[in-house]
Amino acid sequence: MYNLDDYPFEISKLTNEDGGGFLINFPDFNVCFSDGDSVEEALSNGRDALKGMIETFEEMGIPVPVPGSGGFSGQFVARVPKSLHARLVAEAEREHVSLN
Repeated sequence: MYNLDDYPFEISKLTNEDGGGFLINFPDFNVCFSDGDSVEEALSNGRDALKGMIETFEEMGIPVPVPGSGGFSGQFVARVPKSLHARLVAEAEREHVSLN
């Protein structure tokens, strides 16, 4: 079981154009957001959203991020020109390594 209190969060004030109140997000889960009219309400709603997110990850067999990891896997995807990609693939083959 995960301790929800271990996960860092960020709270920001929403503008009137965005409906007012406060937005909460959890950096370890890049898609876990909630809001509330007050900081306390945003915290409560955020905690519910986080709990639901963790349960969903577990049900789907997706690894649950470690608290404080920022949700980063150590991988990133970069788009490069096709000509550069071809040269990188050829160089990786010459060096007998994976381009991944």
